[in-house]
Amino acid sequence: MLPPTDETPNSGSGLPTGHPPGGEVPSSDPRPHDAGSGVPSDVARGKGIKHTRTGATWTGLVIGILVLVLLLVFILQNLDSVVLELLVWEFTVPLGVTLLFAAIAGAVIMALVGGVRILQIRRAANRQRKLTT
Repeated sequence: MLPPTDETPNSGSGLPTGHPPGGEVPSSDPRPHDAGSGVPSDVARGKGIKHTRTGATWTGLVIGILVLVLLLVFILQNLDSVVLELLVWEFTVPLGVTLLFAAIAGAVIMALVGGVRILQIRRAANRQRKLTT
């Protein structure tokens, strides 16, 4: 339902009183606008757009690509073969690839330990929730 308007009886424009003639209604946006651009001044100054998941994903992808390029350069610069011995097996692998495998193994170990800790915390939280309900 529309609010009642005070119309002058002989105006014929159908607009509430207080509006300029010609049918233009001022914007209801209380923020000031930049002259000529039609963009609110806080947006024009870079304050209007907040952090988004899409922006974070894009940033993560760009950083990931840069890290991969650096890894590729590292591996290509360290192509000297080294002998890798594991129990009874013996491998001849480039040095850069060996160091990359070592870093991946460290990350996997870290992820496994972190996963076990997360499971411990979830179990404790579930036990606590059951006790309180």
